[in-house]
Amino acid sequence: MSSFLVLYGTGEGQTAKIAERISDTISERGHETSEIDVRDRPDSFTLEEYDAVVVGASIHVGKHQEEVRDFVTDNRDTLSEMPTAFFQVSLSSANEEKREEAAGYVESFLTETGWYPDRIGQFGGALRFSEYGFLKRLMMKQIAKDLLTGERKLKGDIEFTDWDAVDAFAADVASFVEGRLGVAPDTTDDSPV
Repeated sequence: MSSFLVLYGTGEGQTAKIAERISDTISERGHETSEIDVRDRPDSFTLEEYDAVVVGASIHVGKHQEEVRDFVTDNRDTLSEMPTAFFQVSLSSANEEKREEAAGYVESFLTETGWYPDRIGQFGGALRFSEYGFLKRLMMKQIAKDLLTGERKLKGDIEFTDWDAVDAFAADVASFVEGRLGVAPDTTDDSPV
């Protein structure tokens, strides 16, 4: 069993939801996981207490959360010595025609921070119209129209996350860490017969 940190930055909560799903998937393999919002790290926080780290960030106006970027930059040397993964959440990842743009955001993040994780995942985010003010709602509806190209009506909140892809990413990360650290997943079934 290994200990995983799933550290993330979130704007409207979708990245936190994805981080939780990644953590749950890794936990189901018998590993210990901790999810921490980068802004809510305890004072006693240290990376050395974990065997592997998954970092997540979302894109807003073409940029990742500054706190995530600063964390990775400040901890680049430690991260480089352990198994790591990065996942990005963006609306661009939900649209086949914009996936190259989403990949560009990842490349910029890696270049800016000088960190090169072992695994990278990109997932569609969500539109939370119910949480937006008037101007942001108008702006996001226009973005959504471009993204959806008339596929569905813009009523209510819309989630673009492919949860099967999130599960596959988490399983791949866990499998990679197990192989790298020589730790087998816990496949024991503790349920009564």
